[in-house]
Amino acid sequence: MYGEIFVNGARMHMPYGSYGFVDLETTLIGSLTVREYLYYSAVLQLPGFFSQKKSVVEEAIHAMSLGDFANKLIGGHCFMKGLPSGERRRVAIARELVMRPHILFIDEPLYHLDSVSALLMMVTLKKLTSTGCTLIFTLNQSSTEVFGLFDRICLLSNGNTLFFGETLACLQHFSNAGFPCPIMQSPSDHFLRAINTDFDRIIAMCKNWQDDNGDFSAVNMDTAVAICTLEATYKSSADAAAVETMILRLTEKEGPLLKSKGKASNATRIAVLTWRSLLIMSREFKYYWLRLILYMLLTLCIGTIFSGLGHSLSSVVTRVAAIFVFVSFTSLLSIAGVPVLMKEIKIYASEESNQHSGALAFLFGQLLSSIPFLFLISISSSLVFYFLIGLRDEFSLLMYFVLNFFMCLLVNEGLMLAVVSLWKNIFQSVLTLVTIHVVLMLAAGYFRIRSKLPGPVWTHPLSDIAFHTYSIQGLLENEYLGVNFAIGQVRSISGFQALHSAYDISPRSNAKWENVLVLFLMAVGYRILVFVLLHFYARKNVSLHRLFRGKHNSTA
Repeated sequence: MYGEIFVNGARMHMPYGSYGFVDLETTLIGSLTVREYLYYSAVLQLPGFFSQKKSVVEEAIHAMSLGDFANKLIGGHCFMKGLPSGERRRVAIARELVMRPHILFIDEPLYHLDSVSALLMMVTLKKLTSTGCTLIFTLNQSSTEVFGLFDRICLLSNGNTLFFGETLACLQHFSNAGFPCPIMQSPSDHFLRAINTDFDRIIAMCKNWQDDNGDFSAVNMDTAVAICTLEATYKSSADAAAVETMILRLTEKEGPLLKSKGKASNATRIAVLTWRSLLIMSREFKYYWLRLILYMLLTLCIGTIFSGLGHSLSSVVTRVAAIFVFVSFTSLLSIAGVPVLMKEIKIYASEESNQHSGALAFLFGQLLSSIPFLFLISISSSLVFYFLIGLRDEFSLLMYFVLNFFMCLLVNEGLMLAVVSLWKNIFQSVLTLVTIHVVLMLAAGYFRIRSKLPGPVWTHPLSDIAFHTYSIQGLLENEYLGVNFAIGQVRSISGFQALHSAYDISPRSNAKWENVLVLFLMAVGYRILVFVLLHFYARKNVSLHRLFRGKHNSTA
């Protein structure tokens, strides 16, 4: 793809804030009301104080006729029904209007809308053009009423321009080419029938059918021939010459350059994304509340199975098994959060496409908002497991257990974000994560002690990158270092010696803190990997948008 963009006669890329783009499938946040969603979007997009953006939001609500839905949830929450598809589409457009763009590109504004909703959408967009905003959008088909609202149309077939000009002139163009619109037929249906090659397959299937006129087709020749004829007629027409003359006149006369309206700072974006994510997570049951319930049920199951172990030497092996099962199964259970992380990535991709957000702001916002919920899960699950299993009754040891498990959850969350960012598909992400967890569990040193694992692959690198290894080591060192077990009346062995045959741990007292440090570094490392993946995706997305914009010679 190639082309040039002229803004007021000057060849340039359109600056931030001068245009808006509404994708075919804009991901909205269902747990927010229309007004809340647009307000957070305005704060992410615009510089200045928060209070100044309320008026911009109200203008966007009024422009898209969303006043009756402003305080309703967008996409369903608990037992409350979400907005119809027509209103959701208008919310997506209103999100771009808060920037007050000069040009608004919309991909299929009538997508999934019935005839009444489609007409209401087009009347709303027609009213929007009176504010000075130029609308450029694509349609595959339209009704007669919708077609009558167009100012200009561009007909494309296989990338070839068959007409570009005033809407009413298109009928004359088809007549001049030998394809007049039949009486009682919609002009838009006639245009579609003449230039869409798919109709040839329909005629081939129904070649023995005949309508009242004795011919199934309203255009009595092959569609490819019709396309060639229309293209040739347009190239030699006065309409094509007028377009070329207008482009030449506008590009020769330069007007004032469009300037960027400024962006919100990264600190503001991080604060807004953090607060918005906290609000979403607290409202939507499936984000963390459901995971909390599942964690509690699993911890109760593990705790009751391994309860009553006592503190004798014979309980060491069983307690190692309990801790391994706790760390491994709770980590595996966290894969239930993949759908909500997928939604977070889609929201980020939708907002980043128009530079409303960035990878760094998204990562910090997601991390800061998830910390309270992950800490709640870690402390509740740890308390249940700790006292059911009967671990050492010391407050400092309990706090270390909570901290260790919290770090384990942070690492696991980072791993899930990385996989979801890589695949962007729920099935592939879940399959990949299950495989990774099973392999890491095998290499964690429980089924076979790490020192006995085969050197290539299993010890290095799998056992080294398994966060289960460091979490379990730290928890066992927390429990058994400094403990002695009596053997008979005169002999005793240390906790390290008792445990050494069942699991590799370090005899040093500060080793458990080193394991926590490794978990922290792994949590940071996974998020750096996510940043790289999102940054690469963003660059790819920006390139696609530049290619899209490069196909147009646009004048604002």
